[in-house]
Amino acid sequence: MNTTTTAAPTVDLRALAPRERHPLVFSTFKALLPGEAMELINDHNPQPLLGQFESGLFGAFNWNLLENGPEQWRVQIVKPLATKPVHGVDSCCGSCGG
Repeated sequence: MNTTTTAAPTVDLRALAPRERHPLVFSTFKALLPGEAMELINDHNPQPLLGQFESGLFGAFNWNLLENGPEQWRVQIVKPLATKPVHGVDSCCGSCGG
């Protein structure tokens, strides 16, 4: 029996230009299969990124803080096996604020 384990991708944002950071995180997350995770390393608190995840992917990720500064922040972001659609749809228009 042959089993292959894929290592969780690590996205180190510290050397990237600010405008490149969030698009890379979202493209890496999008490529994850359900049940997979990625690790994020940043040189500042990624709270604004968490806000973007919450507004665009509410219920479709798990955010686990692994290291909380002050030199670096590490976060594990998991794509759950089953996601719960917001308001019964796969995406939310945002007009209700929910």
